Amino acid sequence: MKAEKVGRTVGIGMRLAGQIFGSRLGAAGQSAGTVNEAVRESRAEAQRSRVEAAGKVARGAGRGVGGFIRPFARIGHILWLEVMGAIFLLFALFFALNLWQLRSSYATGPDHPKFLLIAGVFVLFLYLGLSSFWRARRK
Repeated sequence: MKAEKVGRTVGIGMRLAGQIFGSRLGAAGQSAGTVNEAVRESRAEAQRSRVEAAGKVARGAGRGVGGFIRPFARIGHILWLEVMGAIFLLFALFFALNLWQLRSSYATGPDHPKFLLIAGVFVLFLYLGLSSFWRARRK
């Protein structure tokens, strides 16, 4: 064989090998892209399933805690109404004492507007205190 013929044969072989290798590499890259997409989709699906499982656990825990707290919430609300009623009645007592001190200015006198204002506030706090106890008794 002549050297030219050998070089030409090797060159043609190298070009063909390069084309074959390039096409297979491109196909592998495309299939690798498909594999990467499949991996991403499976990871996203796993993430969705974990989120759904966490949501189910959270809802179950919420129902369990809610069932446990419900009786205490009712009692706590009644207690809150009674405490607030007692506080309002204490304020009403304070304003009643001021009314007693200003009783001489009931009809006329220098403190008549002050007497009327304190009487209005007394009636308001008396109503709030008594209605708070009334609402607690209804529950």
